[in-house]
Amino acid sequence: MSKIAEIATTFFAYLKRPDLYPELRRKIWKNLFNRSSALRGKEEAEIWCKKLAVSEKEFIENILKINFVPFENIFPQEYKDALQAQDKAPVKMGGAGSLSVIYYINEYAKAQNSIETGVAYGWSSFAALASLVSRNGTLYSSDMPYILQNQSEDFVGCVIPEKYKNNWDLYRFADKESLPKIFTKENLFDVVHYDSDKTYDGRMWAYKLLWDRLRRGGVFMSDDVGDNAAFKDYCEQNNYRPYIIEFDSKFAGVIIK
Repeated sequence: MSKIAEIATTFFAYLKRPDLYPELRRKIWKNLFNRSSALRGKEEAEIWCKKLAVSEKEFIENILKINFVPFENIFPQEYKDALQAQDKAPVKMGGAGSLSVIYYINEYAKAQNSIETGVAYGWSSFAALASLVSRNGTLYSSDMPYILQNQSEDFVGCVIPEKYKNNWDLYRFADKESLPKIFTKENLFDVVHYDSDKTYDGRMWAYKLLWDRLRRGGVFMSDDVGDNAAFKDYCEQNNYRPYIIEFDSKFAGVIIK
């Protein structure tokens, strides 16, 4: 498909979804006037991340002070079932991130209410819920619909065990629509996990909003912080101490409030 054809297909797909018109307007603006936002400061961010990076095990044992056992070893049957569910899905979405870190930050915070942006197959949701259900907590998730993949709607969260789904509250809009809806349900969170709009401006908007809803002592996590300088700049501007975790040649950033 040519670029022009792809743009046209995307535009008409949005026109069929009035609930997504606000996001369509934002995408048009971003593509016309702010295309550089996605990679702003990428080189300096990568250098910064590499300088600070530790392994999952080092972070969990030295910072969280929890004995490290890989997530897939704690929940072997559920993890095996999740892999099978992903393999059966006829559509391609984002893969698993640092499941162990996500699980353990919820354990560390003794989370009752957690919030995440970005779901896809639901790997991060699975990891958070594995901790939350032990306290009958709730995971609130924001996930922008896959506008060009009709079948994808049916497979969002497909790796999440059925026994966890009563503790999961999913909102299928862009963050700027989902988050205000979630905040009418819950005003303060123990854990925040950001993994949606990866542009510099998108991150900086969401980081501030989500940080303000995080309780003192709670944990803030953002994926792919080496993609641009947003996480680095946010930490430096606010004098926050970040922890950078490296896994699968990517970087996640964590701040304990």
